[in-house]
Amino acid sequence: MDKRKKAKKFGIIFVGIMILAGLLLMYTGNDALVLATEKKEGILTAEQVKVSFDSVGGRLVKENVEEAQMVKKGDVLMVLDSTDVDLAIAKLEAQMAQMEAQIKSAGGSANISMSRVNTDEQQSFRQIDQQRAAVEAAEATYNNSCLDYERKKNLKECGAISQSELDAAQTSLQVSAANMAQQKQLLSRLLAGTTDTGNTESLNLPTIDLQRQSAANMLNDVEALVQQLKSMEVQLKELKVKKDRLTLRAPEDGKIVKILAKEGEMVAANSPVILMESSRYYFDIYVSEENIEKYHEGDEIEAISVAGRKKATGTIRLMTQAPGFADLRMTREKGQADLTSFQMRIYLEPTEGIMPGMTMGVKLR
Repeated sequence: MDKRKKAKKFGIIFVGIMILAGLLLMYTGNDALVLATEKKEGILTAEQVKVSFDSVGGRLVKENVEEAQMVKKGDVLMVLDSTDVDLAIAKLEAQMAQMEAQIKSAGGSANISMSRVNTDEQQSFRQIDQQRAAVEAAEATYNNSCLDYERKKNLKECGAISQSELDAAQTSLQVSAANMAQQKQLLSRLLAGTTDTGNTESLNLPTIDLQRQSAANMLNDVEALVQQLKSMEVQLKELKVKKDRLTLRAPEDGKIVKILAKEGEMVAANSPVILMESSRYYFDIYVSEENIEKYHEGDEIEAISVAGRKKATGTIRLMTQAPGFADLRMTREKGQADLTSFQMRIYLEPTEGIMPGMTMGVKLR
C-alpha cells in the first residue's frame, strides 16, 4: 500500500508540474511558435557577378588572377590577344596621315586659286580701264578726222585744194573709224557682256565669277576630305575602345570564386569567363503580416551573427510576398488563423568577422 500511495503521489506531482509548465509557456510566450515569430534568421549570401569581355572575343593570352584571390575594382583579371586590333589601328593611323596631307594640299591649291582669281580680277579691271582710255582716244581721233574731212570737202568745192588731198582726208577718216570700232570691240570682249557702268570696281565679270566658283568648289572638296578624316577619327576611337575591352578588369571589389577560361583558349564575346563574389552581402527572412507594417524598405535594422554574436547594421532593401510554404498555418494550441508571410531581404554593411555562409538573425519589434 505504501508503494501504491507513493506512485500515486508521484503521478499527481508530475501532472501538476506539467500543468504549471504549460501555464508558464502560455503566459510567458516562450513556446517554439512564439520564438519563431519574434526571432528570425537567415543564411548570409554574397551576390555573385559573372564577368565577361564586353562585345569582344579572341584568344586568352594572360590569366592574371587565381581562384579565392581578393581583387579591387579596376584590377586586371584577363587579357585577350590584341594583334589584329593593333594592326588595324596602325593601318588607320597611316590612312589618316595620308588624308591630312591631302587636305593640306587641296587646301593650299584652293587658296592659291582664290588668290589667283583676285589677282586676275584686278588685272581685268586695269585692262578695262586701259581699254576704256584707248576707246576714248580712238573716238577723239575719229571726231578729229570727221572735222578734217568736212573742212577739206568744203575747200575742194571752192577749188582751194586738190582731189588727192580730199581723198587722203577720207582715207584717214575711214582708218580712224575702223580703229575706234576695233577698240570698242576689245573693250566689249574684256567686259564679257557686262554693262559698262563707268565704275570699274563695281563690275561683275562673268569670267571672274566662274573662276571664283571653281575655287570655291575646291574648298568644298577640302571640306569633304575633312569630313572623311573625322569619320576615320571615329573609327580610330572605336578601335581603341575595342582594344581597351580586350583587357578585362574587375567591375568591383570582390573574391574570385571560379575561373571559367584558361590561357590559350578562344573566348566568345559576352561569354562569362570569371565568377566573382561581390562584397554585397544579404540574407532573407520571412515575416508574418502581423509585423510587416512595422517595417519599410530603406529602414535600418540590427543583425546578429549566430557564430560569435557579432552585430552588423543592415538595410531593408526588399519586401515582397513570400512563397506559400513560408505562410504561418493555423495551430490548435493557439487557435490562430493562417497568416501570410512576407519575404524581407536585408543587406549588411561590410563588418569584420562576418562572411557569407554565416547564419544571421534579427529580433523583430
